Amino acid sequence: MWSATDSAWIVERAREIGFDLCGVVRAERFPELEQFQEWLDLGYGGEMKYLEDPRRQDPSLAMERVCSIIVCALNYNTSHPYSTEAAARRLDDARPRGWISRYAWGDDYHEVLWAKLNALEARLREKFAEPFHSRAYADTGPIAERIAAKYAGLGWLGKNTLLLNEQLGSWLFLGVVLTSLELTPTLAGSETPPADLCGNCRQCLDACPTEALIEPYVLDSRRCISYLTIELRGAIPEEFRERMGWQVYGCDICQDVCPFNRRAPITGVADFEPRRAAPQSLLEPSLEWLVEMDESEFREFFRGSAMKRAKWKGLVRNACIAVGNATFTAGSEVQARIEGVLTRLKELPDIGISTSAEWALSRIQRKPT
Repeated sequence: MWSATDSAWIVERAREIGFDLCGVVRAERFPELEQFQEWLDLGYGGEMKYLEDPRRQDPSLAMERVCSIIVCALNYNTSHPYSTEAAARRLDDARPRGWISRYAWGDDYHEVLWAKLNALEARLREKFAEPFHSRAYADTGPIAERIAAKYAGLGWLGKNTLLLNEQLGSWLFLGVVLTSLELTPTLAGSETPPADLCGNCRQCLDACPTEALIEPYVLDSRRCISYLTIELRGAIPEEFRERMGWQVYGCDICQDVCPFNRRAPITGVADFEPRRAAPQSLLEPSLEWLVEMDESEFREFFRGSAMKRAKWKGLVRNACIAVGNATFTAGSEVQARIEGVLTRLKELPDIGISTSAEWALSRIQRKPT
């Protein structure tokens, strides 16, 4: 086993590369993973079958001869308002807008993380002369990064199930480097993970529009707006459509209301600023633009974006629902144009788009003029 000095060297190199936090932990079955199968058996994973990969329940299976996990965190909080603040000041009925989760505003975070993780791997090979195996995962592998991060000393798991750091909050991308090096954990000896500081607070649970946080520390993904707008294929259950509000990709509400995010620092990574192509921006995008978007425009605008995961069908489906929840200036040209688009979309063979467009159209036409 290498010394604690070597692990400290890794942490320092990670910070030089641009990570905000870094820690080292042994590749072992963490206590929280003991309940993971029960969570899956309850159906809380929804259609995310990749979560059933047995390697997720035992990090020692994630790579041949893996001994250690280096966990890195990158702050992605920008200076723009939170969704709860932006929703409260939406007054322009003439141009209904949607909300995209702030993690997806800029360039694909997987690529940004990978570049930094690969740079860290290269530094490891300069430092350690003996042959060793390593593999980097930028939120792409069979690893429960947030749990590994807890035991690497980066924070605690909050009631919204996300990693929370007392200074940085929860706006954190997590990536890992698995390695066969037997590194000394950053929490060595009798040291324990950071204390859970959530206390009696339940703001995240109370704020969730779909009640996806069914109890503290337990998420039913099938009710989560992030799952509904990104992972779920086909039609969104009608019981959740109105409660989705203006969300068209992901949801930040449980993080927006978290007290530890009130003082969260601003990232210095320009890649996470909202991308734009005049006159459109991913910060409060025009719903008219989104529902009218065709597949070629989707591929062009979202090249190099994490939003590719929802696919064109998913994004248009979500935009239709947001339109159904929007308010319009009575008799406006915008409303008339959107009604025309919805009329066309409800005839498409894709069930997700057609049912959402029909639902939205009925909502718009039912509202008083």
